[in-house]
This record gives sequence, structure tokens and C-alpha cells, in this order.
Amino acid sequence: MKITVVGTGYVGLVTGTCFAETGNQVTCVDIDEAKVKKLQSGKVTIYEPGLEVIFERNVKQNRLHFTTNLGEGIKGAEVIFLALPTPPGGDGSADLRFVLKVADDLGHILENYAVVVDKSTVPVGTADKVHAAIAKNAKVDFDVVSNPEFLREGVAVDDFMKPDRVVIGTQSPKAIKIMERLYAPLVRQGNPIIFMDEKSAELTKYAANAFLATKITFMNEIANLCELLGANVDMVRKGIGTDTRIGKRFLFAGIGYGGSCFPKDVQALAKSAKDANYDFKILNAVMDVNAKQKTRLMDNLNGYFKNDLKGKTIAMWGLAFKPNTDDIREAPALYNIEALIEAGARVQAYDPEAMENVKEQIGDKITYSENPNEALKGADALMIMTEWPVFRTPDFSEIKKQLKEPLILDGRNLYEVEQMKELGFTYFSIGR
Repeated sequence: MKITVVGTGYVGLVTGTCFAETGNQVTCVDIDEAKVKKLQSGKVTIYEPGLEVIFERNVKQNRLHFTTNLGEGIKGAEVIFLALPTPPGGDGSADLRFVLKVADDLGHILENYAVVVDKSTVPVGTADKVHAAIAKNAKVDFDVVSNPEFLREGVAVDDFMKPDRVVIGTQSPKAIKIMERLYAPLVRQGNPIIFMDEKSAELTKYAANAFLATKITFMNEIANLCELLGANVDMVRKGIGTDTRIGKRFLFAGIGYGGSCFPKDVQALAKSAKDANYDFKILNAVMDVNAKQKTRLMDNLNGYFKNDLKGKTIAMWGLAFKPNTDDIREAPALYNIEALIEAGARVQAYDPEAMENVKEQIGDKITYSENPNEALKGADALMIMTEWPVFRTPDFSEIKKQLKEPLILDGRNLYEVEQMKELGFTYFSIGR
């Protein structure tokens, strides 16, 4: 099939590359000329494990193409995916400017029937708005479908190629046949394609992310309670995670959720509820708890140094919001950096993939280290913000040697409390 993907961000590039991998002819369109040139030259513009290999293969085999010209990109396309940014507005609602602008452009240039697919995470009712924007000027028939993505950064290629389920919102028999044919190679093991109306599909994405964010936040609240009561959140997690009604995933306590999806999707769903005059108390509480959780270790650090961080140097391991990605959107590390600088401390940071993105955002406000040990040199404490595998089994004697004081604040509960005591560290973690 001939497919067009408009937008080459995280979702767009993964979508386009993976559909090319299943034998389709894919053209990705983006207005960012520098990004398109880089992609045309065979260079991946995001860090995502496994993506580079299939990207290079499909570019080489002439199935994956890139252009800045929308008219050229959609020529002859049976399916046009809109994978465009929907950033949160000041009131928490999703900003649909980019989606609706492309929809308006499509109305002027569509030359044949196509299924236009909302791949971006969008509020309920967006498919109707996209349809109206295209219909204003369209001279050919078309359908608008909602097909939300459920990709986890770090394992996005696997998630796309072996989906738990595919959700498709459309009531058009013609669109259903095309989307079934497109996704057939990805569901051969029997995982379902679930067809529903457009509004239900749009809400399904928000509901899924909001539920997972709630699960994370609930466990962080339990962790905070564990600290007050003298319980161990790891034991509680194991005790409840084996209940099949609850499940063991998304129960790890830490310093809150971040990234591109959970924060803005929870915000957008809460705003949709507010617009419908519904007080979504659980979601409002989730956002409030998560905001506080991100800098929870600052309480421990301030307590240890008696609220005097001026002139202190803090080593920071991890800047990405989670491992196996270079995404720093809403990363807890950034909130802690801001709090540390405001308190007069210096930060020496290391992250395997995210340092360039942080540098682009905050410049030289912190020192960027070439490896984990370099970040430790002369530091008064180590703060762990991201659970990268490289941080899981470090040389503790080297950490002790490099730090001025054997002080570790672990926002991801990487180490055992008793082991750290035996090694002579002052060790703060979450809920233990």
C-alpha cells in the first residue's frame, strides 16, 4: 500500500518506518527542512532502540522516503496518517493548530479517495473537526479515522510490530477494509483489531494513559505512607502485584511520571472533563501528587545539609524521563536541576543519550560529564533520576572514593537498603 505520514516526530517516524518494514511504500512529510535533509541522508533523528536498523534497511530498499512537500507526499496515497504535535495549551487542553492546519491543506490538494488517520493523541471530537476542515475544500471522497498509538518509548518498535491491540475509530465500511488490510501483518498472532466509533477511540487513548498515570501515582502515595509507617514499598508492591486483578506493571515507586504522553494526556482529559462540567477528582489529585513527587528527594537533601545547599556540588545520574530514550519532556531531572540551582548548588550530570537535548533546553547551567564516574568527582552527593541499566551495578567503592560524602539519593530504588548500609552509605530512596 502507498502510505503518507505527516510529521516525523517520535510517533510519526516510528509509524512510517514500521509500516515500510511490512512492505508498504511510505512517504514521511515534515516542514522542518533540516530534519528532512538529515532523514534523507539516512540518519535517524530520535534515539529509540531497534529503530535505526529497520530505518536504514527501508531507506536502502527504497520503501521509505522523506519530503517537505505535502502535495508531493500524498500523491496516490491510500492512507494519510496525521502524526503531528498536540502540545498542551495554557489551560491544559490539547492544541490542535497543527492538525487542523494540515487538514485544511489536505482539502485543497486531495486528488483521490484516501483514509485520513488521526494518529496524534487528540481530544474527543477531533475526527469531526478534521473531517470538517478537509470537507470545506475537498473535491474527492475521503474518510477520517481515529487510530491512537500506544507506544512506549524505549520499546516502541516492538510495541508497533507486535501490538497488544489496535484501536480504530470509524463507521465507514470502506475505511474498515483498508485499515484491516494495513494492520493485518501486525496481528497475525491473534491480537485484536478493535473497531469502534471515532469518539470512543479518541477517549480510549486518554483513558489508558490516565489509568496508568493513576496507577503510578497511587503507588507513589503508598511509598510516601510506607516511609511514615516504617514499611517497605518493595514488599507492598510484590504483595499486591501478584493479584491478577491488579497486575505487577506500573507499580514501581519513584519520583513521578514524565515524558510526552502521561503529563499532557492527563491534563487534556481533566480539561475535557472540566469543559463537560464534570469534576474529575481522581485526575486532579494525580496531577497534584505527581507534581510534588518529582522533587521529593529535595526534602531529604535539604534535611541532610540543614537547608544550606549553597556551594554544594551534586552529581546527577540520568536526565531522560525514563531509560532507553533521549526524551526529556517533563523529566523529573529538570525539576530537580531547577530546584538545585535555585538553592545555590552546582550540578554535574551524566546521561547515556539525553545530554544534548538538555543542553539545547538549558544550555550550560549544569556541567555535562562524559561518563558516570566523571560526574561524581568532588561532588557532595549523588542523585539518581533515571534507571538506566548502566547505573544498576556500579563500582560502589569508586562512588565512595569520588564523593566528598558517601551520600546517595536514589529516585528509582535501584539498590537494596541493607546493602547500602553495609557499604557505609547514607542512602535515601522512595518508600523504603
